[in-house]
Amino acid sequence: SFTGLANQTFCTVLLYKNSPSLKTRESEDIQQQIIRETFHLVSKRDENVCNFLEGGLLIGGSDNKLIYRHYATLYFVFCVDSSESELGILDLIQVFVETLDKCFENVCELDLIFHVDKVHNILAEMVMGGMVLETNMNEIVTQIDAQNKLEKSETFIFQSPRQDR
Repeated sequence: SFTGLANQTFCTVLLYKNSPSLKTRESEDIQQQIIRETFHLVSKRDENVCNFLEGGLLIGGSDNKLIYRHYATLYFVFCVDSSESELGILDLIQVFVETLDKCFENVCELDLIFHVDKVHNILAEMVMGGMVLETNMNEIVTQIDAQNKLEKSETFIFQSPRQDR
């Protein structure tokens, strides 16, 4: 399974693989083919239809589903196996977007491009190994803030001038 964020022309902003097997198995070419296939499946859908559909051939066909939301200029797409709850994943996408909005203070495409590591950290707090770990936005933000403080303190320690004794 994977999570993808893309703009309206489906230039991929982020591709996050939740399954460890995908990390080693998928080549860059296959990833690009999956993105194109996902774009063709999602972009041709009308705005007033449901936000989930059967996966394409490269994605696993009827064994997988694409569940997506379209916010302003971004598409948030999750590929999950057929046993997952569509409404549960739509809720997960909503929490993810609200968390991004809270962490970046009115998130935009550029935030996702220039802070991809932070977006990965947020998603990793929510999903790991294909399992949903946390959906409480306040808890996720608390953990991300703690990570940010730790990074700042490490940066300060490493940038401090050494004093010879």
